Amino acid sequence: MGGETRDQKGPWSGYPTRAPKPVGQMITNIYKDRISQFYSTGQYEHQNLRAMMKERVASGPPHVQLWVWHAPDQTRPAFDDAVSHEFKRTSVGEWFGPAWTTHWFKVILTVDEDLQDKQLVELHWDANNEGLVWSQDGNPLQGLTGGGERVEWIIPDSFRDGKEHTIYIEMACNGMFGNAPGGDSIQPPDPNKHFRLDRAEIVAINPDARQLWIDTWIIQDAAKEFPQDSWEQHKALKVCNKIIETFELGNKASLKACRAIAEEYIGPSVNSAKVYDSGKEPVVYGVGNCHIDSCWLWPFAETKRKVARSWSNQCDLMDRYPELNFACSQAQQYKWLKELYPYVFERVKQKVAEGRFHPIGGSWVEHDTNIPSGESLVRQFLYGQRFYESNFGSRSQTFWLPDTFGYSSQLPQLCRLAGMTRFLTQKLSWNNINKFPHTTFNWVALDGSQVICHMPPAETYTAEAHFGDVRRSMSQHKSLDQDATSLLLFGKGDGGGGPTWQHLEKLRRCRGISDNVGLLPRVHLGNSVDDFFERLERKADSFVTWYGELYFELHRGTYTTQSNNKRNNRQSEVVLRDLELLATIASVRDTSYKYPKKEFDDMWELVLLCQFHDCLPGSSIEMAYRESDEMYATVFKTAKAILREVSEVFGMTQTHPATAAAGVALNTLPWNRQEIMGGSDTQLLVAAGKGPFLKLKSVKTSEENLVSVQQLSHGVFVLTNSQLKIKVEAGVITSLYDRLADRETIPKGQKANQYVIFDDKPLYWQAWDVEVYHLDTRKTLSSCETKIHEQEKHRVSVVTHTKISDKSSIETVISLAAVVGDQPSYVEVTSKVKWHETMKFLKVEFPVDVRSTEASYETQFGVVKRPTHYNTSWDMAKFEVCSHRFADLSEHGYGVSILNDSKYGFATAGNTMRLSLLRSPKAPDAHADMGHHTIRWAILPHRGALSHVTVRKAFEFNNPLRLFSSPCASALAGQAPPVCLTEDSDPALVLDTVKRGEDDEDVSRGELPVRQGRSVILRMYDSLGGRARGTVETTWDVKRVTKVNLLEDELEEVVMGHGRFAVDLGAFEVATFRLQLEA
Repeated sequence: MGGETRDQKGPWSGYPTRAPKPVGQMITNIYKDRISQFYSTGQYEHQNLRAMMKERVASGPPHVQLWVWHAPDQTRPAFDDAVSHEFKRTSVGEWFGPAWTTHWFKVILTVDEDLQDKQLVELHWDANNEGLVWSQDGNPLQGLTGGGERVEWIIPDSFRDGKEHTIYIEMACNGMFGNAPGGDSIQPPDPNKHFRLDRAEIVAINPDARQLWIDTWIIQDAAKEFPQDSWEQHKALKVCNKIIETFELGNKASLKACRAIAEEYIGPSVNSAKVYDSGKEPVVYGVGNCHIDSCWLWPFAETKRKVARSWSNQCDLMDRYPELNFACSQAQQYKWLKELYPYVFERVKQKVAEGRFHPIGGSWVEHDTNIPSGESLVRQFLYGQRFYESNFGSRSQTFWLPDTFGYSSQLPQLCRLAGMTRFLTQKLSWNNINKFPHTTFNWVALDGSQVICHMPPAETYTAEAHFGDVRRSMSQHKSLDQDATSLLLFGKGDGGGGPTWQHLEKLRRCRGISDNVGLLPRVHLGNSVDDFFERLERKADSFVTWYGELYFELHRGTYTTQSNNKRNNRQSEVVLRDLELLATIASVRDTSYKYPKKEFDDMWELVLLCQFHDCLPGSSIEMAYRESDEMYATVFKTAKAILREVSEVFGMTQTHPATAAAGVALNTLPWNRQEIMGGSDTQLLVAAGKGPFLKLKSVKTSEENLVSVQQLSHGVFVLTNSQLKIKVEAGVITSLYDRLADRETIPKGQKANQYVIFDDKPLYWQAWDVEVYHLDTRKTLSSCETKIHEQEKHRVSVVTHTKISDKSSIETVISLAAVVGDQPSYVEVTSKVKWHETMKFLKVEFPVDVRSTEASYETQFGVVKRPTHYNTSWDMAKFEVCSHRFADLSEHGYGVSILNDSKYGFATAGNTMRLSLLRSPKAPDAHADMGHHTIRWAILPHRGALSHVTVRKAFEFNNPLRLFSSPCASALAGQAPPVCLTEDSDPALVLDTVKRGEDDEDVSRGELPVRQGRSVILRMYDSLGGRARGTVETTWDVKRVTKVNLLEDELEEVVMGHGRFAVDLGAFEVATFRLQLEA
């Protein structure tokens, strides 16, 4: 309105009229680069913060006196043995080796008066290899890594008396990642590698200088990683530079002043676990983790020591950092610790009781999930959960497989049946074609069972607890629309180690930044993995779903590498299944026979150990496979002894019977079988029936051959039986005519059983990977002359020699057997390969006259379908897949199955089926797969879609009948099967496992409470993906039947009457039953 008087504030009185000096804008990149000079080694280390880290260093006598004893060869003697030997003087600068040897040091420490009043006194030991500190009385105290990592051991206050104190250090001549030469860790180990003892000194540390180093490190990361258009980034840069300008070399007070400046950014609470008590809601939950490969670039024997080194470190850190929660899997490693390092095991048990150390995973090892059988996956959970329960009082709720190479479609079902509702992995972040779209989701099995799956968005299970790891936990999170929280798994891993004090200090500062400045996702320590998943479970019904296998788009070569190891796995699974069945029958039949539970446990534990995800897939060093060969040899030796003892119970001997009436055929499969066991020109020996002991009968042959081979011309042969007619030309099958279906199986002009070879040079991971471009290098192998190999009444075959190179060749026998009854016929192939190639991949192809956009592959307890085309990058990524005993390509009304006895790699492109046979990588095992191999497969044409015919024939191909002599053969063969599915049951049902109850009073080994009485466990599944109903019939005196889970906890009562009970399984359902026997 005008006329008023207004008060007007003038300028701040302190604001100068004239500019006192020019002030420029901070040149960001220069001031950033300056920061690392403040604490780095190099030309400034005597003038920067590093120069004030150590207040005093005392080395050499009398402060540090060293003696050494060299363990012979590659032995790893125990403490008591080692210290009983004569030690000789040694010193810093000496070299020790060669690779894989052990050297024990007697270390006498004297902390003199000048060191006794220092706040932090440590022994710094760096021999560039792994080590373990032992007390004088033989207790393992702490692991050492070497090479500048984890080289410090805090000297106890009791040593600060000026007197001599003795410790021992066990030196292992290997680094954290083995003994590879140079800088490429996956190359074969250098057997002559030696290690220099660089440091053995007593050091007084200035705690303020050390803490300032971490302060500056993390604030520098904020200056580098926060967006440049954020005030948080600019403030971090200013704080760092202010710290540098405040620092005065030699002035301890300046260290405290610098730390006070750092608090402007990280807050005042980072010096203790109280930093996590701000009450503000976190989104990132940090959990310590120590992934220890049970073998990899080192042998199994070294892993046992890695466990002690790593876990003693964690117990020590927990005493200093109350916020540390540590999760660690693999029951096998806990068992090693219990047996070999009881002192450390008791420390671990105490931390478990405190809720700080968390046994997790529920499995015996972190196993491969592609190759093991369904029953092997069950036993991983059974043995793992039982160990946890018997030693720590509880089972795991979370299946933990951060580093395995793909995940079977039945795992969610098996997890739920083993008491686990959660699953953690992160390996799919390594996919090299498609990016997996989820972080947190519900993973659904073939039968519809689900588990919550979380893949830490930092995309590592060995995070260094960097600022960037915390930041990526949000920036790479793919499920923010459902739940923004995530796990951060931090700690040295693969070779062990676990979290370090630096990791814990960095995370304290990350939390301080989140609370004090913001922008960084708020991290929290102090909770467990279970705490994290419990929060997720409350909202899991809204999470997205992923159905079926979690196919890993990398490491596809692991389905094939180390062929002998995979054969041993398949054979051990077969023999364990057979023997458990026979021993169960024997123990029920004859109470004087003791079911060999200990022997079975020992065998299973070895097999499960060899299924570790770097052993069974073929990605370990040669030493590990020498160890696994020994383990399998032990399994097979024990198996022979058990079979001999079981045979005695039944009055049998494993010899060829003199007559049909004097023998039986041992059958471990639960359906009718009819097979020719041998013969002559005048008669055939035929086994037929159902049950464990099949009757033998001698059948006179007619003048007309049941199967024939005819040479049409040079190198051209026709093999014929009543169902099939095969034409072999130049060693390959050019015609496979199905006489019953009146149909040619091989497309005109194409060749089946054709060997092909590919160049096999992946981008990096030799033993692991086969890349899509290897398909462009396909070359067919031409065969030499084909000859008649066998011409019997019941079987004919031809043999062909194929040259691969001057070093490698193949002898192939193609066989056709006479048909017995209505049993479906197949073409059997036995291939003996002499293999000495370099970076080549051998496969065998089967083009078939069948059209389908999907092929079926046997997986654990079921079948998985995969595309035969490359419509999308997701389809093309599956150019090599895993298959068990069979793969099948079927169209409406007809199909072809390929059976095998030991292979797992397969591909179907269009109408060409391709079985992977052998690879020849040179790292990390320079001799992988070199030598001789015998491989069997079969071509099974069939009318109709994939059915029980293929499932059963694949079982039979891997479980051949065996002849036994017995004076009571007739009585044995005349007995009804003790347990079976009735003939009117759905043929898709497979009775897969028959064993004794784990805790039966006559079987229990005392780990868990004994169950009264005796019981038999049956496990069965639907093999084809539909509703499967049937009836179990038994001759045993059964008083009660219950459905149980994989851990044999009772779930529900099952109605039984007249020795029978009904089963009703959903698609691909796995069901387990307990038959409680009458006393």
